[in-house]
This record gives sequence, C-alpha cells and structure tokens, in this order.
Amino acid sequence: MRERLIESTRELLWERGYVGTSPKAIQERSGAGQGSMYHHFRGKPDLALAAIARSADDMRARAEAEFSGSGTPVQRITAYLRREREALRGCPVGRLTQDPDVMDDSVLRRPVEETFAWLRARLAGVLAEARSHGELDTALDPAATATALVAVLQGGYVLARAAGDAEVYAQAVDGALGLLAGHVR
Repeated sequence: MRERLIESTRELLWERGYVGTSPKAIQERSGAGQGSMYHHFRGKPDLALAAIARSADDMRARAEAEFSGSGTPVQRITAYLRREREALRGCPVGRLTQDPDVMDDSVLRRPVEETFAWLRARLAGVLAEARSHGELDTALDPAATATALVAVLQGGYVLARAAGDAEVYAQAVDGALGLLAGHVR
C-alpha cells in the first residue's frame, strides 16, 4: 500500500501540482483508505516528499544509465539527450520548479535542487571526459555547457507544452546537439 500511495502521488504531482494533489485524490488513485494513508505517512507533505524523492531518484537513475553506458562520451550525451521522454507532460521533477508550494518549502524543494545540481555536475563530468579524450575541443567549458544542455531540455519541455507539439522538444534537442557538434574534434 505504501508503494501505491507514493506512485499515485508521483503521478498526481506531475499532472496537477502540489495544491491539486489532495489527500482524497491520492486515496482515490491509490485505492487506499484514509487510515492506510496516515498509517504510512504523517500527512500530505510527508507523502509528497517521498513522491518527489522517488521521482528525483528515478530521474537520476535513468540519466546515469545513459551517462555510464557504452560508447564515447559524446555518444553517451547524445543518447541521454535523445532518450524518449513524454515531452508534452513535461519533466516530473522540472515541473515542480513551477509549483510555488514546492519551491517555498525548503524540505520539498531540496530533492529538486539536489537532482538538478547532480545532473549538471554529472553531465559536466562526461563533457570533461570527452574534452580530456580529445573528442571535444579544449575551449569548451564543461560546467557551462552542462548547465546549458539541462536548460535546453527543460525549456524544450516548456516550449513543447506551449505548442502542444512534441516535435518542438525534438527540435530543441537537435539544436543543442548541433551546437555541441561545433566543438567536436
């Protein structure tokens, strides 16, 4: 039941945000009664934290699978950027940055902050690896480039959602890869 509560809350946060994710909606989606919910969690903030942390962990695991996969560093970055995503739904972690109730609560915000800090640092590490192996030119700044790539992905979600067209997300990725290609040796 604990797992169903967390997974239901993850989906609801992704769809509706924190305010729109009521205990009643969580219970309905998970099939849990009120007693079960409060048996496993102290309340909505505690359950939301578990759901946000799970989404953050999932995002990191999926990224790490690409970053530590086979191929050259640039091939691994390309695989990460081109990985299939639900562009019109947006990023389950990135969307939380637009939720004032999450961003105003330091406890709920922490997994979001930590995940994006990890992602930028991990991506910078792969870019630095590519640079040190001579795959990318030495003028490339790994930290700045990693930040730009993460910003392109998150912005691509926003643009795709605004246009109602997942192709816009794909264009953002293509554009980022085109810029990166200018640094390939």
